Amino acid sequence: MGYVPIPDGTFSSPSVSSPSGSALGGTASPVPAAGGPKPAGLKAVDKETTAGVLFGIGAYGLWGLLPLYFFVLMPAGAVEIVANRVVWSLIFCALLITVTRSWPALAGAFRDRSVFGTLAIAAALIAVNWLTYTYGVTTGQAVEASLGYFINPLVSVLLGVFVLKEKLRPLQWAAVGIGFVAVAVLTVSYGKLPWIALTLAVSFGLYGFVKKRVGPKVDAVTSLSVETMVLAPLAAATMVFLGVSGAATLASQGPGHFWLLVASGVITAVPLLFFGASARRLPMTTIGLLQYFAPVLQFVVALLVFKEAMTTDRWIGFGVVWLALLVLTVDMLRTARKKSVARKLVRTS
Repeated sequence: MGYVPIPDGTFSSPSVSSPSGSALGGTASPVPAAGGPKPAGLKAVDKETTAGVLFGIGAYGLWGLLPLYFFVLMPAGAVEIVANRVVWSLIFCALLITVTRSWPALAGAFRDRSVFGTLAIAAALIAVNWLTYTYGVTTGQAVEASLGYFINPLVSVLLGVFVLKEKLRPLQWAAVGIGFVAVAVLTVSYGKLPWIALTLAVSFGLYGFVKKRVGPKVDAVTSLSVETMVLAPLAAATMVFLGVSGAATLASQGPGHFWLLVASGVITAVPLLFFGASARRLPMTTIGLLQYFAPVLQFVVALLVFKEAMTTDRWIGFGVVWLALLVLTVDMLRTARKKSVARKLVRTS
C-alpha cells in the first residue's frame, strides 16, 4: 500500500520519503573513510533521522497511552468524550491556524469541492473509529481495541487488492491468509466476531484510503480542522443534549474533570504534530515499523493497568495476528532493501 495509517486520524503519504531513501531527499551523502570525520551532510541526515525517530516514538507513544486518558475521564462515556474531543480539538486547531497564518489554506480546502467532500467522508469514518475505540476502552475491552490496530495493516493490504487493483506479493498473500486464521481463532475465543477490533480496522483502513485521495493537497492541521468543523455541529448538539438531560459530566465532576475534558483538544493535536514532524524526516519503511508501537502499548496497558483477562485461546489468536504482522514486516523490509539496491545501481550506472 502507498500509505501508512495511524491510530488517531491521519495518514502518511509516500511523498514524505525521498527518492534516495533518506529523510532529506537529494543525492546520497558520501560515505566517509574508515576512522575519518563524517561529512557535514551525513551529520545533518543523522540528526534529522534521530529527531524523526524521537518524534515518531512520541506520537505513537502518546496514542498508545490514550486508554489511560479515557480511564481518568470516567464516569464520562464514549459519546461525551468524543463530542468533547471534537469541539475542543476544533478550538485548538483554530489557534494553531491563527498562529501559523494558515487561514488561506483552510479557505482553499472549503472552496475545493473534491477536497471538502473527501474530508467530509473522512470525518464520518474517523467519528465511527473514535466512538468505537473509546467505547471499547471505557467498557473494559481495551485488549480487543488494540487488536483492531494490529489488524489494520492487513485491511490496508486488502483494500489495495479490491479497490486499487494492486497485485500482492507472495508474502503479502501469506500475511492476509494468516490474518483470516487469526480472526477465526479469536471468533471462537470470544464466542462472537471481535466486532470492536474489526470495526476499528475497517473504519481506519477506509479512512486512510479516503485520505489518500486528498494526498498532498492539504496539510495535517488543515485536514484535521476541516474534519472537526464537519463534525462540530453534531458534537456541540450532543454536548447540549447531554447537559440538558443531566447525563453530562463536564461540569458536574469538579474542575479537574472539566479541564481534563477540555485538554482533549491538545491531546488530539499534539501527537498529530509529532507525527507530521516524524514523517517529514523518516522513510516510509521506518514509519511502517513505528506504527506497531501504539497497539503494543495499548495491549500492555490493557493487561497491566486495566487487568483485562487473556485466556489461552485468545493468546493463540493474538499470536497468529503477530505472526501475520511479522510476515508483512519481513516483506516490507525485503522490498525496501531491493528498491534501495536498485536506486544505488541506477546512481552508479
